[in-house]
Amino acid sequence: METIATLEKAVVGADSGRRYTYDELLAEMPESNLPCELWDGEVITSPTPSFHHQQLVARFSYRLYEWVSKQKLGKVVTGPIDMVLSAHRVMQPDVAFVAKDRLSIIGRSINGPVDLAVEIISLGGRDRDRLQKRDLYEQYGVQEFWLVDPEAQTVEVLCLEQGRYQLHARFTLGQNATSRLLPGFEMPVTVLFQGEV
Repeated sequence: METIATLEKAVVGADSGRRYTYDELLAEMPESNLPCELWDGEVITSPTPSFHHQQLVARFSYRLYEWVSKQKLGKVVTGPIDMVLSAHRVMQPDVAFVAKDRLSIIGRSINGPVDLAVEIISLGGRDRDRLQKRDLYEQYGVQEFWLVDPEAQTVEVLCLEQGRYQLHARFTLGQNATSRLLPGFEMPVTVLFQGEV
């Protein structure tokens, strides 16, 4: 099983200041399930997600997949999957939705912004998830961004309006988080954080 150190060594080696393009990264890095993103050419690796983090991903993706499939609206995928925003910027959202009229962007990776991205805030990545990814997703045109905060047990839904994210709503326990992009889709916040109740 690969470790982050093995992955970093395979990618970065002795040249830790090197900037990569996505194509260079694919050519030099072994295929892996470890989270690895490209921020302005810099390889950023993360620890394997926690069990709780992955439970949240599973609960969210299950509900979204089930709903999107019934409505025949597009495709849902969980990370790690590369969302290639540019040659030097590659993100891996925890959950992603691509609308059926944009399925042509799906190949080995997702070549362009997804329509809806979900990030589960990790303990070590709070600023990156809440601020940096938000700004990047906004800049590249991800239409809807769901930010799931396990510590606060909240779900924020941000919608792109005239090139800027606006808060659709902040949902708490006992509420159903809703989507502007996918009218009718609901994620019960209590179920998301505490499982079936």
